[in-house]
Amino acid sequence: MKYSSRYLKFLQLAALALFALGLPSLAHAHVGAGHSSGWIHGLAHPVGGLDHVCAMIAVGLWAAQMGGRAVWLVPLTFVTVMALGGALGMAAVPVVYTEQGIVMSLLVLGVLIAAAVRLPLAVSAAVVGVFALCHGYAHGTEMPQSTSGLAYAAGFMLSTSLLQASGIGMALLAGKTGRAEWLRLTGVAITLCGGGLLFAG
Repeated sequence: MKYSSRYLKFLQLAALALFALGLPSLAHAHVGAGHSSGWIHGLAHPVGGLDHVCAMIAVGLWAAQMGGRAVWLVPLTFVTVMALGGALGMAAVPVVYTEQGIVMSLLVLGVLIAAAVRLPLAVSAAVVGVFALCHGYAHGTEMPQSTSGLAYAAGFMLSTSLLQASGIGMALLAGKTGRAEWLRLTGVAITLCGGGLLFAG
């Protein structure tokens, strides 16, 4: 994979900008304070479980591994569909097999990364979209009752974007330093994590 230094700097600045957006709310949040409470709960939820962290980093890794428009379109699809899943969860609309879908997201994405699979862009977006619905639904159903739904959704969308950006950054760094095998090993680790969750559940 070859990326210009200007493109790498852009991604770094984008990640920093997303993080900076969250700082004011982090500094002024108070539990039970409506919007700020919802923001913090949403921001913290994706990083509170290994399954969510691994899956969202995996989306970024795989997107960067594929390159081209997938670098931004695949993560954007994930965040967008995840928001829909979150809305369904908040509204208590029944969606079946979401827990199984979360575990499968680790197994499938891990294998895709480990094998360096490059699917057509539309298929790649569809794959992450299915998993995003499951992760978003889990976020939505676990929203505290006292928080603002919009603030909570904004929080978990930002947190997800930061995790995906970290995955993209890791993949770009591995490609730039000629350590593409690290990505494959990371994919194996993510798959093993999914397998562990499958047997544990």
